[in-house]
Amino acid sequence: MDARRRAAGRRAAQGPLEAVRAPDVDQRQFVTALARGLEVLACFRSRDRALGNQDIAARCSLPKSTVSRLTYTLTRLGYLSHDEESGKYRLGSATLALGSSVLARMDMRQLARPWMQQLADATGTMVSLGLRDRLSMIYVENCRSSSALTLSLDVGSRIPLGSTAMGRAWLAAAPEDERELLLRELAAQEGEQGPALRAGIERALREVRELGCACSFGDWQPDVNAIAVAVDAGRGMPRMAINCGGPAFQLSPEFLLGQARPRLLELAERLRLAVQA
Repeated sequence: MDARRRAAGRRAAQGPLEAVRAPDVDQRQFVTALARGLEVLACFRSRDRALGNQDIAARCSLPKSTVSRLTYTLTRLGYLSHDEESGKYRLGSATLALGSSVLARMDMRQLARPWMQQLADATGTMVSLGLRDRLSMIYVENCRSSSALTLSLDVGSRIPLGSTAMGRAWLAAAPEDERELLLRELAAQEGEQGPALRAGIERALREVRELGCACSFGDWQPDVNAIAVAVDAGRGMPRMAINCGGPAFQLSPEFLLGQARPRLLELAERLRLAVQA
């Protein structure tokens, strides 16, 4: 089970330069060196203690010699911190400052937290707010019930776009052309599993139309059930999604759809109205 979760995490966070470049990118304006540096920073996950150049090269699909130059530059600028003893790298203080600035400007995150906590306490679930980064969703806020077992995920955690309720809810709310582009990228990433993944996403689109939320009952992990709804508040804010879920032995599909879903839909609507007020 742990090996399967690690593999899912690697797929969720994959982001080679080929996936970053959309078909309409003007290559004369595209700075490849900058994109590679950002790719190095993006390959770090919330659970990573430190990464070596070989680890980074494998995650970014870049030559080790290129990665060595990038990590040296990023270290000199403070975006990475180098451990002399192990020879590995951690995210540096400059990266933390950027992330903190982004989170501080997310009005929806601040608005959502008390309502998310109420939902978590009322349903015994974990409730998370996330936004898309390439083929992943990243948690930007997270609330847990104090009375129930929850997943070991927190702010900064990445989950897959295509197999999770949060990712599927986000995709359902995206414009059709944007969604189709992402579906093609997901299919290329998943290989033989691509058709099954697309079928799950198409099922989620129907669920959103019929139920108002997207579902993932054992699709991401066999022991995880969740539902989610997108929040597209406008006013220049990124499209986000809120999920509600937890261990499958504790939260059945019937409970999530019957008890948690009305509260989750109400939360999403309250957020839209609050942001637009």
